[in-house]
Amino acid sequence: MNITQIKETCLYISDLDRAEAFYAGLLGFPLLSKIEGRHIFFRCGTSVLLCFLPEVTKAETTLPPHFADGKQHLAFEVEQNDYLRTKQKLIQHNIKIIHEQEWRDGLKSAYFEDPFGHILEIVPKGIWEDS
Repeated sequence: MNITQIKETCLYISDLDRAEAFYAGLLGFPLLSKIEGRHIFFRCGTSVLLCFLPEVTKAETTLPPHFADGKQHLAFEVEQNDYLRTKQKLIQHNIKIIHEQEWRDGLKSAYFEDPFGHILEIVPKGIWEDS
């Protein structure tokens, strides 16, 4: 297998409008699709962030049922020289940094929560590459 990337990732949420306000309004992710009572999708770099209402998708009959609950985790990559600016933008939007982790080579990542309690992270490009 020659997988090139994870193309889409799901979060399961409880309110489409709150997700839109956070992901499009605060984080600036372009809106791709919104179907009331089911989902909202956002462009995230070359990937897509899918936000579903789990009570709808776990009863799915045209696609395989899927759902989750609890604190899910995603990390969003930014250019190394944009890490501090991105972290400051979060803070300016009253998004609390709940943890900052120092990794190898002095690279840091910052954790924060979305309105649904999911643990999100910004990571600088290169954090997973071999040194």
